[in-house]
Amino acid sequence: MKYEDNKVTDIRIAYIGGGSRGWAWSFMTDLSMEASISGTIRLYDIDEAAAKNNEIIGNHLNQRPDTMGKWNYVTCKTLEEALTGCDFVVISILPGTFDEMSSDVHLPERLGIYQSVGDTAGPGGMIRALRTIPMFVEIGEAIRDYAPDAWVINYTNPMTLCVKTLYHVHPGIKAFGCCHEVFGTQEVLKGICEETLGLENISRHDIHVNVLGINHFTWFDQASYKGIDLFPIYEKYIGEHYEEGYCKGHMNWANSTFSCAHRVKFDLFRRYGLIAAAGDRHLAEFMPGDTYLKDPETVTGWKFGLTPVEWRKQDLQQRLEKSRRLAAAEEEIELKPTGEEGIQLIRALCGLDRVISNVNIPNTFLQIPNLPAGAVVETNALFSRDSIRPLIAGQVPENIRALLMPHIENHETILQAALTCDREKVYQAFANDPLVKGRAEDGQIRKLADDMIANTMEYLPEGWQ
Repeated sequence: MKYEDNKVTDIRIAYIGGGSRGWAWSFMTDLSMEASISGTIRLYDIDEAAAKNNEIIGNHLNQRPDTMGKWNYVTCKTLEEALTGCDFVVISILPGTFDEMSSDVHLPERLGIYQSVGDTAGPGGMIRALRTIPMFVEIGEAIRDYAPDAWVINYTNPMTLCVKTLYHVHPGIKAFGCCHEVFGTQEVLKGICEETLGLENISRHDIHVNVLGINHFTWFDQASYKGIDLFPIYEKYIGEHYEEGYCKGHMNWANSTFSCAHRVKFDLFRRYGLIAAAGDRHLAEFMPGDTYLKDPETVTGWKFGLTPVEWRKQDLQQRLEKSRRLAAAEEEIELKPTGEEGIQLIRALCGLDRVISNVNIPNTFLQIPNLPAGAVVETNALFSRDSIRPLIAGQVPENIRALLMPHIENHETILQAALTCDREKVYQAFANDPLVKGRAEDGQIRKLADDMIANTMEYLPEGWQ
């Protein structure tokens, strides 16, 4: 990297999963709108043709006169080529295909176990982890061998286990996981603040929160806007809007696959006293199966949706067609902020700023003192030049700790299961998961796990045969 006139040039970023038809375009967009950093993006993907397509799209974006950040995009054939000498590594991959994800999400339904996302918790999240962890072992070893000093930003789910695997393989790695779910809850608080206090155009960044928990099951125990404690305002709003929930602009939550009315958040606040800080679709999967995901009718009553994998397959076809149009210059990427903070974090790590943001890293500094040191937790951290300093979030209340611990225990169990190809550990983790617990007998759980493993066998090491 080179420093000159409040700019950093010649930054080298390895993008693993560089053929992405989603995250990659968001990343490119944000980079192109930031004038203070520039350099080279090395795209690596097992689908080299997809990476090559993004090389064309990225370099076309670079040539547009309305882009301020100038980046050269190149496709690399190997991890070694992509990683050697790089300053940053971005990981955004789809482990397997949507056929495997269809099994992850829908096979447990035969036992009455419903999942609204299926990529983090529950049986689906765990089986996804079994095929993801070997990939992250390979990536972690490559980073250790070719880019040991690079900062590593992970966007892949299951976030916690991806980050946990990287540190298992390379304990000295400088890796962290980024997730935008907290931002969404800040937006909810912003909207309630504007509606309740009669304010306009509040910035999400002025909603100051203390973050604690694990990815997709995060909580705020403090939230304020310019000195105003938002907890009483949030509590009052829930009291007045508990049944209908909150919808920005009063849109129907059912009009969007990923939207919700935030009724699960409202209910969790009433039950536990803290603000749950993720989308309702994620939050529901960490709770007992008879709470929010008992059946499709219950889900509808809480005003969020199950996301069928068939929808994801259709959406992929649309994105493939968009990829073709972008590469052929038949369509242009719209330049507007995506809401992600990855570029701001890169700027801070380059020394151009100091930023506080929520990240997923090991609890080594006991950011949450009453959770295990080996757990990967999500809290705020201070980013500055070549440094991440996690902020002490404080203890989680015991009632919320009791909700977190089965998942933290399962993270360790599934990591060991993936590393040793141990089916017994998978059965153990399934039985310990709140969505599964009490919903099926031991033999049914074992049969479900075996069938789900069989359906993802193509992406598992030979030891699972």
